[in-house]
Amino acid sequence: MAENIYPKLHNATWPGIVGKGPDSEPPISLEKMLEMTAAAEVDGVKFDGVDVGLFDPSINLDDLDGIKRLADQVSKHNLVIGSLVAPIWGGPAMGTKEDRANFVDQVRKSCVYGQKLKEMGIRPYGVVRIDSASSVEDWAKDPVNNTKLIAQTFREACDVAADYGEKLAAEGEICWGGMHSWRAMLNTLEAVDRPNIGFQADMSHTFLYLLGYNSPEDRILPLDYQWNDRETLTEGLKKLTAALRPWTLDFHVAQNDGTAYGSGSHDKTGRHCQATDPNGKLDIAIDAGHWLRNENGELTKAFKHICWDGCMFPNAVLEQQKTWNDILAAMIKVRNLNSWS
Repeated sequence: MAENIYPKLHNATWPGIVGKGPDSEPPISLEKMLEMTAAAEVDGVKFDGVDVGLFDPSINLDDLDGIKRLADQVSKHNLVIGSLVAPIWGGPAMGTKEDRANFVDQVRKSCVYGQKLKEMGIRPYGVVRIDSASSVEDWAKDPVNNTKLIAQTFREACDVAADYGEKLAAEGEICWGGMHSWRAMLNTLEAVDRPNIGFQADMSHTFLYLLGYNSPEDRILPLDYQWNDRETLTEGLKKLTAALRPWTLDFHVAQNDGTAYGSGSHDKTGRHCQATDPNGKLDIAIDAGHWLRNENGELTKAFKHICWDGCMFPNAVLEQQKTWNDILAAMIKVRNLNSWS
């Protein structure tokens, strides 16, 4: 693939960390994730870069000397860095004054980190990803005022990010309060009212918006929907993307099997599936186009790279090179249908 072809293809590094730890499997090191990413190849095409989660054990945000080490570590694999995930979960965006100050401070540190990576030439594009760090259950106790609090925190974070030339992308996922349905997500984004806030669309997470988990009143697909009805699914995806695409600054390619897990009526979340999962409900290459193209079928070119997110895969899957080759093949199909120079 020629140098000037977009979107660039990235892999996420955080699947080696998220869901790992004392109660699960051991984390996979950043170096191992980089090695697997760099080794992936399909018909001579390789990944262009990685998106990075700025959290332990891979990254210490307070260790500014580590920025150069990260840049060197990534560049030795002939990769670049794109979007960064800010570790904001210590301070819910609708929490106490102290919680919210902590949230904004983590965004500030992430923007400092990102700016330095740009100065080093290793990060040519990308945003800083955030979420509300708040549960749906807590949000639902006072939806109007909690949305206002989240928006206020996001506004403060946007103002800080603007000082560093960064845009913030809020990840739509059904487990985050105020972001748990497509309509709640729109309400939150509109309430923030800042030019440098946008949406991070993850094909797996946004797919569950169609099914109304944690917000049945916002369900898009009919209650009696049958999975073999591709026409109705396509219409649902068109409605969803028409609402959120204008806000989208960052895009994750992923697969989903339509299921959610969690307890009670709230706080359900979804799992990512492997690119080749036979239970996957998305036609990855075709359905990515709903996010990459406007209602007239024209490419939006709203971001310069797309990233695969494979959170919650078992280590046995993550440590197989075939997994990353299959993912890269899926990413190439997305680009082949939606590329520009």
